[in-house]
Amino acid sequence: MADPLGLIGGVGGAGGVNPFPMPGVRAGAVPEGGSFKDVLTRNLDEVNKAEQEATRAVEDLMTGERGDLENVIEATRKADDAFRLLQALRNRVMDAYDEMKQMRV
Repeated sequence: MADPLGLIGGVGGAGGVNPFPMPGVRAGAVPEGGSFKDVLTRNLDEVNKAEQEATRAVEDLMTGERGDLENVIEATRKADDAFRLLQALRNRVMDAYDEMKQMRV
């Protein structure tokens, strides 16, 4: 696909000028929070960790190694909330992808 304006090839755009400059971010720099991939991977790891902790808490409660029902319920609620948030994010990304597929270029 041809790129007559030079906007697709990367940061720098037409003639080395960024057409969409972000204040406080130099060209080619990754924002402070990291790239989208890094943030997504970090959040996936946190959700996975919450799920594992909830599973471990329920197993410990069932075997009698743990007696604090409130903390087990809190761990499962936290894992459920994290999973629902991740699922909502996934649905929004899929909706955006579907919308992009329908764009005419």
